[in-house]
Formats: sequence, structure tokens, C-alpha cells
Amino acid sequence: MNTLLGIDSDSLTWWQMSIRAVLVFIVALVIMRIGNKRIFGKQTAFDIVLGIIYGSILSRAITGNSPFWPTLAAALVLVLLHRFLAFLAYNTEGFIGPFIKGSPVCLIRDGKLQEDELKKHNLTENDLNEALRNGGVTTVKDVKAAYLERSGEISIVKKDA
Repeated sequence: MNTLLGIDSDSLTWWQMSIRAVLVFIVALVIMRIGNKRIFGKQTAFDIVLGIIYGSILSRAITGNSPFWPTLAAALVLVLLHRFLAFLAYNTEGFIGPFIKGSPVCLIRDGKLQEDELKKHNLTENDLNEALRNGGVTTVKDVKAAYLERSGEISIVKKDA
């Protein structure tokens, strides 16, 4: 098995790296199943950070830049940490949940633009107008509320007709 994966080798052959890639892919799928379905679904900062680090770690296992088995173990630890922090965010009140997952920000309230929030989050009126058009609304006055969601998307709640 060590020869097949190129463990303890100074350099990897193309076929050892290919076998590692297949094995890492399978192990990564198993590890993701240990995590939960939302790991890459919502794309909050919490999820994006895991994705970047997870991909970086697993690539090192494929290319041989880090020891193979410890690198896979580190990937598992990251996914378990993500799951634990999501559990904490869901089951605790106060600072932890918003810190881990973020909080939505109101950009329009009862047809009135919240300019201080736009400025605080570096959003222009053009950014907001694009979101309004995507939500089927033409003017701010037609909006009951608009939120900058934790994922970075802008959601629109229309006023009743």
C-alpha cells in the first residue's frame, strides 16, 4: 500500500498521484457525509472558510506536499469542527451564533432606504437596485423590507398590493 500511494517516497509518479487523487476524492466524499448537508450549501463566510481550507489540505495529500494519512485526518477534523460549531451556533443564544454564522442587515425598511447600513457594508444604490430588479421590484417605495443576508445575497420582501 505504501508503494502504491508513494508514502515515504521522495517524489511521486504520475500513477501514484492519480491513485492518491482517486482515494482522496472517495475519502473526501465520506468525510463530507460525516458533516452535514449545508456545509457547502448556504455559502456563508463560515462555510466558505471551510471550503477553502478543506480543498487546500486535500490537495496537499494528492501532491505529496504533506504526509498522506495525517493530512486526511486533518480534513476530517476540520469537517467535525464545522459540524460542532454549527451545533453550537444553533443550540446557544447570544454572541456565538451571530459570530459564527453572521446576521442579516436591514437595507430597506417600510420603503425607506437605510443609507447608513449601505455605507457600512460598502453597498451602492446601484447594487441595491440590481437586487430590486432581480426581485421584480422597480422602486424602493414598493419594498416592505430588504436584507443583506448572511450569505451576501440581498432578499426583498414586497409591500402588499
